[in-house]
Amino acid sequence: MSSVKKLAGQTLWYGVSSIFGRFLNYLLTPILATIFAATDYGKITTLFAIAAFLNIFFTYGLETAYFRFSAKDDEKKVYNTSVSSIVLTTAILTTILLFLSNSIAQFLEIPDHPEYVRWVIIIVAIDTLCLMPFCKLRFEGRPRKFATIKVLNILTNVGLVLFFLVLCKNAIPGSFLGKFYSPSIGLGYVIIANLIASVVTLLLLAKELFKFKFRIDKKFWKELMTYSLPLIIVGFGGMINELIDRFMILKMYPGTTDEAYSISGIYGANYKLAVLIVLFIQAFRLGAEPFFFKQSTSENAQRTYARVMKFFLLACCFCFLGVVLFLDVWKYFMGKSHPEYWTGLKVVPILMLAKLFLGVYYNLSVWYKLTGKNLIGAWITLGGAAITIIINFIFIPTLGYMACAIATLCCYAFMMIASYKLGQKYYPIPYAWKKLTAYVVICVALFGLHQLTLYFTENNYIKHSVGILLFGAFTFFILKVEKKEFQKIPYLNKII
Repeated sequence: MSSVKKLAGQTLWYGVSSIFGRFLNYLLTPILATIFAATDYGKITTLFAIAAFLNIFFTYGLETAYFRFSAKDDEKKVYNTSVSSIVLTTAILTTILLFLSNSIAQFLEIPDHPEYVRWVIIIVAIDTLCLMPFCKLRFEGRPRKFATIKVLNILTNVGLVLFFLVLCKNAIPGSFLGKFYSPSIGLGYVIIANLIASVVTLLLLAKELFKFKFRIDKKFWKELMTYSLPLIIVGFGGMINELIDRFMILKMYPGTTDEAYSISGIYGANYKLAVLIVLFIQAFRLGAEPFFFKQSTSENAQRTYARVMKFFLLACCFCFLGVVLFLDVWKYFMGKSHPEYWTGLKVVPILMLAKLFLGVYYNLSVWYKLTGKNLIGAWITLGGAAITIIINFIFIPTLGYMACAIATLCCYAFMMIASYKLGQKYYPIPYAWKKLTAYVVICVALFGLHQLTLYFTENNYIKHSVGILLFGAFTFFILKVEKKEFQKIPYLNKII
């Protein structure tokens, strides 16, 4: 239990930075949804989708490779080689992409603002340089510094967005604050705020960054690349599954460019309502990846992984119910100025379930990372990407963003099932899959029951009361079924 407790403790700290920090960042959604119409918000989500795609190529799987090789080799050698490689490739890729920025802006149908693209490229470059220092903090078990820097990054970003788009934009023209805002930049201030926050983060990580010595051991570098390059396919496939729908809407929706950006903005704003599961998954991954590699040599590693999966899935189930049973409350997360965002609420339960499947898949993926069979992981991800593209290609013209949500659910369901089946063949882990499946089915059934209630009444008091009752019933059920497990946890054992 001590190993699980250690993971829980680290996940808590990473959660402080990820959940608290990103929650602050997600609070920008109602602000931006108030300031910008869905069309402009769609442009913002598309630009940051570009950043996510570029991040895969800039980092090329070295994060996971660093943890894997540092667990059994000299960490300094791994760190020196990794950072040296990252610095070289970042310089090359940044130069090439800046040269192509005008063409990229044309492709995104924002030819009047190629500077937006250039700023995004620079953000990706700076964030890439921050990658290995953050990995070093995680490997050395220093989640407090990690959390502090992550939170400061978000506070800087959020603070600057408010400064530019609320304080300066509404200041008297020609005043001191008014001089910091130019209407011609517009939504570009969202990118500028992100850029400054990235620079601040890099400065805070300077100590860790400059611990490296520029050395590339060619033989060892080839080993790193052999392991990490398949992870580019995994990462790229993952980004296709997450973000390709934004580009497909832009190019395939049977309407004007503004209409396409509008429904992309509506979908993107509602996509963020899956925030609770997404943030928990992110916090868990930050602690779990180094934990899984370090734990792999212990005698009961597989049993530990199975228990981690159970606790993880239960947390995701509570997140799922916490959102879908109270959607009429969460909708105000997108503000009131542009009610058109609320028309997309119907995709949220689908996306929440899809994210739950994604979280389970991340847990299951431990088998190919530990056994070095990353290429199989890449094929699973590519299979999911193919499902995403095919469903979106066929149904976006008729179903719009609803097709994107369905594609996301089908994709992650496939990846979860495929990873489980193959994992049990190459690295068997005794997951209690029947019980875990039952928990998910019960959650979906409770949501269906709540929807049935809404069919008969629109009274908010009744709706919320039923939601609380159903959430409480699931909590009571889990505490009863998993009583022995919870009794092993400090503090909870005094209550249960």
